[in-house]
Amino acid sequence: MSAAKEGDTVKIHYTGTLDDGTQFDSSREREPIEFKIGGGEILPGVEGAVVGLEPGGTNKVTLPAEDAYGERRDDMIQEIDRTVLPQEVEPQVGLQLQAQSPNGQPLLLTITEVGDEKVTVDANHPLAGKDLTFDVELVEIV
Repeated sequence: MSAAKEGDTVKIHYTGTLDDGTQFDSSREREPIEFKIGGGEILPGVEGAVVGLEPGGTNKVTLPAEDAYGERRDDMIQEIDRTVLPQEVEPQVGLQLQAQSPNGQPLLLTITEVGDEKVTVDANHPLAGKDLTFDVELVEIV
C-alpha cells in the first residue's frame, strides 16, 4: 500500500469537535469527502493530517482558530434596516441569509438580533474564533 501525498485525490471520513467535545460536523453518516491534497478545497491543516496515511489509517489534528476559520471580527457584525431584507423573509435569530460582499463574493449572514426597525447580522463564520479538532480516517486514495 502507498501513503497519501501531495497531488493525490483521496476520500476521507472525519469528525470535527470543539474544545468541550461538542461535535460540529461529521461525514460518518454520509459518503466520505473527496478532494485533491494541495488543491485548497478543505482546511490546510486537515489536508496535512492526511499526508502520510495509508488507507484505513487515522490521524487527529487540532487547528487553532487562526488556522481554521479565523478569529471572530467585530467589524463583521452590522445593524441593518429591516427594509433591506426581502419582503418574504421574516427575520428571526439564527436565520441565515446570503448576500454579496462589495467585491462580489457570496457572504453568509446570520441574524443575531431582531428589533422593530433594525436587524443585527453577523458575517463571521459560525466556527470563527474556535479551535477545532478533526479525527480523520483515510478511506481511499483514488
